[in-house]
Amino acid sequence: MSRVDTAWLRMDSDTNLMMIVGVWLIEPRLALADLRQRVRATLLKYPRFRQKVVDDALGALWMADERFDLDAHVVPETLRPGPNATPLAALKKVVGELAMIPLARDRPLWQFHLFEDFEGGRSALVVRIHHCIADGIALIAVILSMADGGTVPRLRGRRPHAVHDEHDWISDHLIRPAADLALGVLGIDGAGLGRRFDTLGEAVGSLAGGLELARKGAQMANDLAALVLMPDDSPTRLKGRAAGSKRVAWCEPLPLSDVKAVGRALGASINDVLMASVAGAIGDYLRAKGDDPTGLEIRAMVPVNLRSPDEAWQLGNRFGLVPLVLPVGVAHPIERLAVVRARMDALKGGYQPLLAFALLVVAGLLVKPGQDALLNFFSRKATAVMTNVPGPAQPLRICGRTLRQAMFWVPASGDIGLGVSILSYGGGVQFGLITDAGLCPDPDAVVQRLRPEFDKLLWLALMLPWEGR
Repeated sequence: MSRVDTAWLRMDSDTNLMMIVGVWLIEPRLALADLRQRVRATLLKYPRFRQKVVDDALGALWMADERFDLDAHVVPETLRPGPNATPLAALKKVVGELAMIPLARDRPLWQFHLFEDFEGGRSALVVRIHHCIADGIALIAVILSMADGGTVPRLRGRRPHAVHDEHDWISDHLIRPAADLALGVLGIDGAGLGRRFDTLGEAVGSLAGGLELARKGAQMANDLAALVLMPDDSPTRLKGRAAGSKRVAWCEPLPLSDVKAVGRALGASINDVLMASVAGAIGDYLRAKGDDPTGLEIRAMVPVNLRSPDEAWQLGNRFGLVPLVLPVGVAHPIERLAVVRARMDALKGGYQPLLAFALLVVAGLLVKPGQDALLNFFSRKATAVMTNVPGPAQPLRICGRTLRQAMFWVPASGDIGLGVSILSYGGGVQFGLITDAGLCPDPDAVVQRLRPEFDKLLWLALMLPWEGR
């Protein structure tokens, strides 16, 4: 197991389990036998889903589970709503409970829970996969392989279970470029110290290149300092000691075309619009609780994909993290959007994702107490984890049924008690929220504010002077 994946494996705690949890709403009803057949034909083509984790003195190993039993991983469930609960509310409650039930360590670290008769002829599938197996981008490739007509990379002669040496990867992407920067600034190249320039243009070009190297070197140093010296996050009711029980919530998707139109009208990206809406919803939630968030900011750790597009099929974790400061205390939606856009622009092109990935490698090299100390240091710096994963543009079909709605929730480390997930799927943008019950017992109250916050931006965009534009 790679050191980064080992870090995720060891990050489990009593208050946060490192599981990616998802829910699929499928219609019409999906039978258990059909699902098991599809999993056997697609998911199990990835050897990692037949392997269990074995700890050793140096870390952990992936080993084939000689007693692998598919029936233990794709299991039937029955929903039992209370007398005053809807099936949807009952499903949310069950998902929150499953988010804190550890996966069996003597089996491969994943499990599917199928509620065949969920609601109105639909089925609900709850997916639990440990983060040490894969990150969100890789799991999208897995999901695509399970769809009708999907293909598994192994069928094309690739090895989806190949483990990369992240030490070589960091050397190529971080250490070697840093060394080249230093040597370039000093004027050292393969020919030795300094060199003679035959033309003035060559000398000017070399000077310009040296200045660019110096600029990149300074940026890397500044990004490292910003990451290490980052202050603790603002104190709010959402920040504190996690209780260890979970609540989940989701809302109806926003039309992706509307989000794009608002972004174009207001000169912002899709991500800017979505992040500004999330910040507005959190701020309004705090006000409804009697808090005054005016001028308040909270920090969210945002994963950044470090894979090239042709490597999306590979399992394992290959992403870094950047801290995004959310202006939850800015009430005016346009002003809040401008602040988010400026913050997002400032993060682009930096080295923080690579540096955060390197820190995860270091964490994987440490014994458990050392890893906990390093990761808890950074968990104090953030209130939330927020991720945005692009999904298929068209609704998928599985076993002849339609995957009508999909959502997922990201895990958080330490005492971070708020996870925000954004997934674009089938022409819509889906928001999901998972919270620690001790810090935010009513995540639906936050999620229900997302659409109104987006609508404010939508109406303001419609009020712009369009004549002549």
